[in-house]
Amino acid sequence: MDTSVEELYKEKEAEEGFRDRISTVDEEGKRVWVYPKKPKGKLTNYRGLTAFLLLLFLFGSPFVKIDGQPFLLFNIFERKFIIFGQVFWPQDFFLAVIGMITLLVIIVLFTVVFGRIFCGWICPQTIFMEWVFRRVEYWIEGDYMAQKVLNKKPWNTEKILKKISKQAIFILISALIMHTFMAYLLGVEKTWELIQAGPGVEPIGFLSMVLLTGAFYGVFGFMREQVCTTICPYGRLQGVLLDRQSIVVAYDHVRGETRANFRKNEDRVTAGKGNCIDCKQCVYVCPTGIDIRNGTQLECVNCTACIDACNSIMDKVDLPRGLIRYASEQNIADKLRFRFTAKMKAYTTVLVLLMGFLVTLLVIRSDFETTILRTPGMMYQTREDGSITNLYQIKMVNKTNAAHAVSFKLLNPKGTIEMVGSGIKLEEQGIGQGAFFVIIPPDELKQMSTQVEVGVYAGDELIETVKTKFLGPAK
Repeated sequence: MDTSVEELYKEKEAEEGFRDRISTVDEEGKRVWVYPKKPKGKLTNYRGLTAFLLLLFLFGSPFVKIDGQPFLLFNIFERKFIIFGQVFWPQDFFLAVIGMITLLVIIVLFTVVFGRIFCGWICPQTIFMEWVFRRVEYWIEGDYMAQKVLNKKPWNTEKILKKISKQAIFILISALIMHTFMAYLLGVEKTWELIQAGPGVEPIGFLSMVLLTGAFYGVFGFMREQVCTTICPYGRLQGVLLDRQSIVVAYDHVRGETRANFRKNEDRVTAGKGNCIDCKQCVYVCPTGIDIRNGTQLECVNCTACIDACNSIMDKVDLPRGLIRYASEQNIADKLRFRFTAKMKAYTTVLVLLMGFLVTLLVIRSDFETTILRTPGMMYQTREDGSITNLYQIKMVNKTNAAHAVSFKLLNPKGTIEMVGSGIKLEEQGIGQGAFFVIIPPDELKQMSTQVEVGVYAGDELIETVKTKFLGPAK
């Protein structure tokens, strides 16, 4: 083979080598530790504000009460869930199933249209990693070059103090995250009781807290970007969800190539050079260690750090901004400006409708759930006056935060209801059971099986109507 051709093949293979392995693993399979440069710029500021608001929501929500109930609670141990102050029980499981399916469709459609914006702006992994743990790291050890120098230094007093301080703060933050997580599972009061009880009284609870703290510490202290690149399934789904019209953080190769160092007062167009001056600032700030100029990669979380870094360099060398920007592959290849296409409008409309559907299900959910069943194994009975009776078992779930005394009336056909024993009083968020006879005159029964409607009342208010079957003699 001709030497020049062989060199061309080798050069091409080197350029495409990034596709053969992830950026944080070398050729021997060993991890490459990432030291991202501290980003700054307009988009970084917006992301910082978003992260602050989401962290405020995360740590503040367990303390917010609505009508005496937590704003959010996911108590899987007692199968009790509270969303926006509304209590959900296992009887509402169908809402969870519909909600999960709807959420899955939303994620797919959102990714197809808007790429991995969720990962860079909203994902808890990114927010904690970039806006909490890395900020502590920058504060104690300095920016990326200072961190590299510190890690290469022999162990001395300065290095020991900085490393111990950093890891101690990491553990404290992990413990805070763990306690917040427990507050969402058990409630603030129960979590505080576990803390006060100590390991001697609640050894299992204490061990669970220690393990959870260790898990959070391991994720943010050591796993870091590996969670996004190798563990999280959402990143792996990119290959099947993204297309040429998806909006991603993209490098404008049409405008940027051929890369060359910057020379003052040089006409880069005449010299056959692109706008990319090969400063590698986009690489230095990347939290997953990739080169965005190689194209869309599964490691990219669309964090926009490279956009801010590139824009700052373009300003310094007096070249147009946007060499790296939010765009689709089609926008760049065809030199088109970003526009909201018919496909994007359609998908966004579906997204809004799905979210509206999910919210509607939560809003219209009934406050009570009543089950009325004929007592199994019992036929109808005929009383002295000729009326026909059926015995029913009743079970009610009160999903509200108030107690209710309930009563029952036969709405259709004509007849009466006679309770067995005392009536049913529902405690707040409680379950009540009882039994009653439905008594119907024989002239109201036209066939062996008749559908009856029972009204459930709280005071004078009709709160639910339940249909069931009534058996009588054959006509």
